[in-house]
Order: sequence, then C-alpha cells, then structure tokens
Amino acid sequence: MIDFGFDKLALIGTVALIVIGPEKLPRVARTVGHLLGRAQRYVAEVKAEVNRSIELEELKKMKTHVEDAARNFEQTVSQEVGQVSQDFEKSWSELQGVSTPADAAGSSWHTPVAEYKPVKKNWRAKRAAVPQWYKQRHGVRTRVQSGAARVARFRPPRASSKAGS
Repeated sequence: MIDFGFDKLALIGTVALIVIGPEKLPRVARTVGHLLGRAQRYVAEVKAEVNRSIELEELKKMKTHVEDAARNFEQTVSQEVGQVSQDFEKSWSELQGVSTPADAAGSSWHTPVAEYKPVKKNWRAKRAAVPQWYKQRHGVRTRVQSGAARVARFRPPRASSKAGS
C-alpha cells in the first residue's frame, strides 16, 4: 500500500489549498472523505464475500470427507456383521448335525417358555404407600378441604370491638 508520511500529507494539503482555494477546500475534503469511506466499505464487503466463499468451500470439503468416512464405516460394519452371521450359521449347522443322546430318545431340546403372570391390581398402590406418621411429620395433606374452609381455618382471629368504646 502507498505509504504517506506527515511531510507528504502536508505537501498535498498545501497544494490543494493553493489550487482549490480556501472557500471550496472544506467541501472538496468532505466529498473526498465520503468517497474514501465508500471505497473502504466496498473493499470490506469484497473481503467478506471472499472469506465466505472460502469457508463455504472448506465446509463442502469437510462434508464430503465426513460422508466418505460414514460410508466406509457403514461398509465395514456391514461386512463384519455378514462375517459374524456366516460364522454363526456355520456353527449352528454344525450343532444341528451333531446327534445327542436326547435326540436318540426322541425328545428335542428347547428352552422352556416363561408363562405370563399378570400384575396384581394394587401393586402400584403398595409401592407408592407412605406411612401415616411420615405424612403427619412432613405436613402432607391427607384430607380434602375446600378453599373457603382453608381460608377460614387460617384467618387470624378478629380483634374485639370493645377497644373502640
């Protein structure tokens, strides 16, 4: 960039004062300042746009890299699952081919199926039961009370009217 020192700026100001004149110099300086501001804003916008495009390209590269890694991982996992399932099928077929004494007797071995036992109806009530002494100690309400009754219960006692007489 062009390097302007104080001596060069003073020389430019003196020449501008002589050429333009003292009456028009403030207006010209204001116009030059506005133009320089516009130029700086334009340059800043161009820099920001270039930075955005560079970041966008980097994000696209990262996206393709992550997609490739995910695809490779998926292929590896599917290959491993296929290999394990083949090994399992092979082992299972070998086990099916081996005869056991139970097979010779004519009974096939299998795992017994557990029977479904329905849950008792008051199971939740028993689990959530809280002892009465605990409720009393911690102030848990055990009886329903209307709003009006609650207000009447906690209303402070009235002052006697004899004080005014």
